[in-house]
Amino acid sequence: MRLAPLFAGVFACVFAATASAHTPYLAPSTFAPRAGDTVALDAAFAETFFVPETVFDNSRFTVTGPDGKEAALDSVQLLKVRAVGEYTLPKGTTGTYRFSTGPRLGALFRTWELNGKQESSRDPAAKIPAGAKVLSNFQSLTLAETYVTVGEPGQAALQPRGKGIELVPSTHPNDLFVGESFEFTVQYDGKPLADQKVEITEAVWTSDRKPQVVTVLTDAQGKASFKLERAGTWLALTRHRTKAPAGAPVDEYSNSYTLTFRVLEQ
Repeated sequence: MRLAPLFAGVFACVFAATASAHTPYLAPSTFAPRAGDTVALDAAFAETFFVPETVFDNSRFTVTGPDGKEAALDSVQLLKVRAVGEYTLPKGTTGTYRFSTGPRLGALFRTWELNGKQESSRDPAAKIPAGAKVLSNFQSLTLAETYVTVGEPGQAALQPRGKGIELVPSTHPNDLFVGESFEFTVQYDGKPLADQKVEITEAVWTSDRKPQVVTVLTDAQGKASFKLERAGTWLALTRHRTKAPAGAPVDEYSNSYTLTFRVLEQ
């Protein structure tokens, strides 16, 4: 698989689902609604996309409109294995909308070694014993997003927030076709992440076949390119460890971001 010289590119293309274990996603009922339509959204953690296993809860779902302004969804219901949101698009308004789960602090992961014995705990009340060698001490911080467009694609909803981990599209995510490339930048707190791994997984909605998984790396400017070789729905995942803020119950945050997008035939 070849890359444009500007971009670090695909360094692996394998047929495996390693990218998808316990991965958050936000999937819309349609990527191309009409003005006035109600868009439904599923949010969950899954191993196969988009087959929900664990509900995406404890967060504030939002929508950013074609004017760049952010608002809450009309409704969000938390079910056993997924959250379901709805938002009715304004009549007579065209352009692109960004839907977001908002950041969610999740499970704590602690592993330590004491007297030659390794132990782990996810209990927030558990204390690492004095004198133990800490092997890991972090908490997940997850965010899942997707875009839909009414009529012609717009740019206002694509603007970066400059906070946390983000995949910032250069190619519009609702204007992707086989034979072209999806170009984007990965950044954290507004700064590009060089040599950042992004795993892009085909959504198959079934265990009958394994999805295609492609891994790309960002260049020194945080930019990467994914060559669009197959139509369908895809999910891009990137993770980045950072020091946890003062007062957090862990040493680090494991930041993860996913973007659900669709590729069309020419």
